[in-house]
Amino acid sequence: MSLIHTITILICLAAIFSYVNHRFIKLPITIGLMAIALAMSLVLVALGKLGFGIEAEARRFIGGIDFNETLMHGMLSCLLFAGALHVNLSGLLNLKWVVGTLASVGVALSTFITGFLGYYLFDVVGLHLPLIYCLLFGALIAPTDPIAVMGILKQARLPKPLEMKIVGESLFNDGVGVVVFLILLSLIPQTSINAAGIVWLFIEEALGGAVLGWALGYVAYRMLKSVDNYQVEILITLALVLGGFALADALHTSGPIAIVVAGLFIGNHGRRWAMSEKTREHLDNFWELIDEILNAVLFVLIGLEVLVLNLHPPYVLAGLLAIPIVLLARLLSVGVQIKLFSLVREFSEKTIAILTWGGLRGGISVALALSLPPGRPRDAIVTITYAVVVFSILVQGLTIGRLLRSHDLDPKQRDR
Repeated sequence: MSLIHTITILICLAAIFSYVNHRFIKLPITIGLMAIALAMSLVLVALGKLGFGIEAEARRFIGGIDFNETLMHGMLSCLLFAGALHVNLSGLLNLKWVVGTLASVGVALSTFITGFLGYYLFDVVGLHLPLIYCLLFGALIAPTDPIAVMGILKQARLPKPLEMKIVGESLFNDGVGVVVFLILLSLIPQTSINAAGIVWLFIEEALGGAVLGWALGYVAYRMLKSVDNYQVEILITLALVLGGFALADALHTSGPIAIVVAGLFIGNHGRRWAMSEKTREHLDNFWELIDEILNAVLFVLIGLEVLVLNLHPPYVLAGLLAIPIVLLARLLSVGVQIKLFSLVREFSEKTIAILTWGGLRGGISVALALSLPPGRPRDAIVTITYAVVVFSILVQGLTIGRLLRSHDLDPKQRDR
């Protein structure tokens, strides 16, 4: 099937599901789209069991879409830029040490806690995976997904400082998580671990991505400042996002980190000093529309992905077991750091609980799982990852508002 036909089908499905959700179900749009797509997929599977051929056609359609390539090298750059564009840099810098450690140390802690617990506990349900694959699962599931997080938090009305912690962490920890994942992935064919090579890869990917993002953001800022035409300025930001991500790939630096840094630069310095009010309005409308359309297509894709999963019973059981493992790893990694930071600054009483339950996983985790080398470990990890992502979005995403209300958190409340 041609690319234009694939895009057409996905946008038509997203439009129909959005209408059904808005008209009848009334869930938050990202949750509703995924839930409807997942329900339709299960109906197709049931029809296939009854002898109807439509399931096979649907499987061929979904199987023909490279989810990893579509998200990680297509949609992700636009979604990250749209999210970073509206993050207040001064508020983020005020929380730089908290956000920075949550996005780096937190990812590392969660990776190893999840990996080692999975290695020992998956055996209980009859699934034995090599330790390196369990650690890879830990790395791909450790970062919270900024796309899922920001989509859900729009309706959650969190206190601003707490919202900044969650959003800031999610914008950066996916880049760190991808770097950790790539480091672990590079160890699979090797018989020994080169510590110097690992350190250099981390510096090249993470620090290199940040420097590249700043440089590209500055160049784009100078171009924006020299013109006053919103059509040209929107094209400049679009070129920054797509070209910057491609350049980061070519230079072997972290594309997600580069685009987040560039987005923060343009959304703060560029918005204040290089844009007219008319340009800001059109730019915001453009990127908000891009964000909504791509989010809709992405969550429909996540819901449909169940059609190509290997639902081998040990894989499914391991997926159910992975849910509490991932939550426990998140609780421990967040809790240790917040307790240490509480020695020098104050936090809301339920910060740990909300950071744990509000740390949603989404399409990035699925995309990374699908990028693993073909084989039995990959099939198992894809199914396990999918189970965690579905629980995260449908259960955690739907109940985060109730958690806030149960703790009587005032959206205007401040923590220092």
